[in-house]
Amino acid sequence: MSFIWPSLLLLLVCVPLLVLLYFLLQQRRRRFAARFGSLGLVHDAMGSGPGLRRHIPALIFLGGITMLLISLARPQATLNLPRVEGTVILTFDVSGSMAADDLKPTRMEASKAAASEFVRNQPPSVLIGVVAFSDGGISVQAPTDNREKTLATIERLVPRRGTSVGNGILVSLNTIAVDAGDPPILNTSSLTAPQTPTTAPQGWYPSAVIVLLSDGENNENPDPIMASDLAADLGVRIYTIGIGSVNGAILDIEGFTVHSQLNEPMLQEMSNITGGEYYNAANEEELRQIYSDLHPKLTIKPEEIEVTSIFAGIAILVFLVGGALSLLWFGRVL
Repeated sequence: MSFIWPSLLLLLVCVPLLVLLYFLLQQRRRRFAARFGSLGLVHDAMGSGPGLRRHIPALIFLGGITMLLISLARPQATLNLPRVEGTVILTFDVSGSMAADDLKPTRMEASKAAASEFVRNQPPSVLIGVVAFSDGGISVQAPTDNREKTLATIERLVPRRGTSVGNGILVSLNTIAVDAGDPPILNTSSLTAPQTPTTAPQGWYPSAVIVLLSDGENNENPDPIMASDLAADLGVRIYTIGIGSVNGAILDIEGFTVHSQLNEPMLQEMSNITGGEYYNAANEEELRQIYSDLHPKLTIKPEEIEVTSIFAGIAILVFLVGGALSLLWFGRVL
């Protein structure tokens, strides 16, 4: 158990002080009884009686005070709670060709707008991660249900240079595996050459999908089709979102004039291999259909749950029991 305000646990030093105060009052009561009992003012004050039973209400009140002081520190307990959830990895092409303006204002901004709309429409049970790739791939946001955090991550993405769609897929698969508690599927220390799994696939991830936002142009290893085959083996579907136009656009990159256009056939093949779908970014409403194909699974994960209300409720119950016993005691005395 942990506490949000652990410093307030220092108030528990009051408990032994209350015990000491109670014993002092009991000694004072005995002296009072001994002094006036002989005068007949206190009948059988030192004789036989309920004995230790008369201390029970005080002990109960002391327990209630202890529980109340603990609740002030806002205790937390780690509980293994079942949840139905799915995982979506938004995999962004941030290569230089994404600066083309055949989608206004640019392909990069169009992909960010489409992804942001998709994020806002997902239910809380879906965890969303973000991977960016150009000539390499990097996981820039682990899967989370914090939508504001995910949107802020998307907004920070900017075009770079080089394109390795395969790297983007492989890093996305690693992110899914690590989030599921499995070791990484591939060694991503050097993904500049075609890769094969370092070990046999460790899991089956039908509740996870990759949403790839790209113009489909690829000029770096590994082969995107080989990466898609691995995704299919792991049960991960790839939904490809075509960013750009078939006619393409002219780019000036480091003094070179480059013609860049949307490569729909490759994106369609990648989605077909994994059982996903291909969409064009011009049809943003279709992105909402992706969730209907996501199969959430029941998982059990440890979570920190604040249990202050439980401790406070127990304290109140203890006070009520102590009060009832006190009334019963005084009723018997009278």
